[in-house]
Amino acid sequence: MKLYKTQHGPVAEHKGDFYSLDGDWDELVNRDNLELHLHTLIKNAPHYKAGANEPFLSSGSILAPIGRQEVWAAGVTYLKSRDARMEESQESGAASLYDMVYEAERPELFFKATAARVAGPGQAVYIRRDSTWNVPEPELTLFINSNGNIQGYTCGNDMSSRSIEGENALYLPQAKIYERSAALGPCLYVTSAPIAPETVIHMVIKRDGITAFEDSISVSRIKRSFTELAGFLYRECDFPYGCYLMTGTCLVPSSDFTLLPGDLVEITIGGIGTLINTIAYHPKHQ
Repeated sequence: MKLYKTQHGPVAEHKGDFYSLDGDWDELVNRDNLELHLHTLIKNAPHYKAGANEPFLSSGSILAPIGRQEVWAAGVTYLKSRDARMEESQESGAASLYDMVYEAERPELFFKATAARVAGPGQAVYIRRDSTWNVPEPELTLFINSNGNIQGYTCGNDMSSRSIEGENALYLPQAKIYERSAALGPCLYVTSAPIAPETVIHMVIKRDGITAFEDSISVSRIKRSFTELAGFLYRECDFPYGCYLMTGTCLVPSSDFTLLPGDLVEITIGGIGTLINTIAYHPKHQ
């Protein structure tokens, strides 16, 4: 089942029908057995056939599926990501750090964004003016409730400044955390079973209508399990409304590519849908 956050409230999509749900987003999603709860709610909720031009499905009405949750991220969870981080850090001498993290028992986890800094479907994500090398990072993103249980999934874009991170590993917060440095959507995909390992993440970057980068990867290529990542995150942190955790990327454009304002990034994950965002500079900092 897909759960959308819209300007008109939560909307559930199930077998071609859309159900308008009542209630607060955070209270709705932050529970165990979320899929079973949604099935219970839609039995009595007003529903609309797919294709119906309802206001909550119109362009611009679908928001990022986040309320008061924080967004965290995991790094160096795929071999290709490790290699890319080692490449960008050769001059700083920190390349071995990423190899050590990839092989270590403890994963790399870092804070990514508050809800206010998260872009939704169709909105702009930002690149830094003080960076010479900016890339998107498409990531399967977990929704974990306050009890530490994975209840759903969404598409995530972990925007990154590779030039800043490569200059010094201690600059990771500046490379990763800034206004509109993350995007989530288009929905929260809620299932009763863990997402299939053969699920494919696909990313396309378009510039002036022409494909500048395109690649795909199966989530089965990840080194660490999702429950392992969630377990480390919840060891010493409480998340009263639940939390989103980006699980790392394996789709890395080559070192001669950097994002430019006006580029279009499309991230598609099987079962979830497609998250589309444009690239821009922060308008207040021109």
